[in-house]
Amino acid sequence: MHTVRWATDRQDGPIKEDGATDDIGTAADLGGDVFAADCRARIAFEVLANRRDSVVVYVLGEQGPMRPRTLLTRVGGISPKVLDQALRRPEYNGLVERRRDAEAPPRVDCTLTAAGTALLDPIRALGSWSAAHGDAVLAARERFDRDRTDRSGAARP
Repeated sequence: MHTVRWATDRQDGPIKEDGATDDIGTAADLGGDVFAADCRARIAFEVLANRRDSVVVYVLGEQGPMRPRTLLTRVGGISPKVLDQALRRPEYNGLVERRRDAEAPPRVDCTLTAAGTALLDPIRALGSWSAAHGDAVLAARERFDRDRTDRSGAARP
């Protein structure tokens, strides 16, 4: 059985010659074959795929519990409606909890659950990857678009 590696080297310990590590789970630990539709790793990709959800989780993780209006200011560039959606998805996935205090006017604070807090390291790892490789990705996109335009005479998505 092959070891599936999802985290960064600094957290996983040494990598053996065969690519295995001592403290990372196997494909069976993730729910079966890593290519199967029911593989648990797909849950992580689904959760991380929505950029606003990841930003909300990251901001709450870095700055602690806060009210939705404050979160809206910290995230920036989104409407209250989009923020509400960006809070509902992580809440549905068990990453964010809304705590409602019985006071007048009603007070709602958003905070991360244990699962949301555990997602911070993968989000940080993706941020590090982006910082290291983002320019190369953008340059590749530009080359690709330029090559497609040169061949066809018109830009295509």
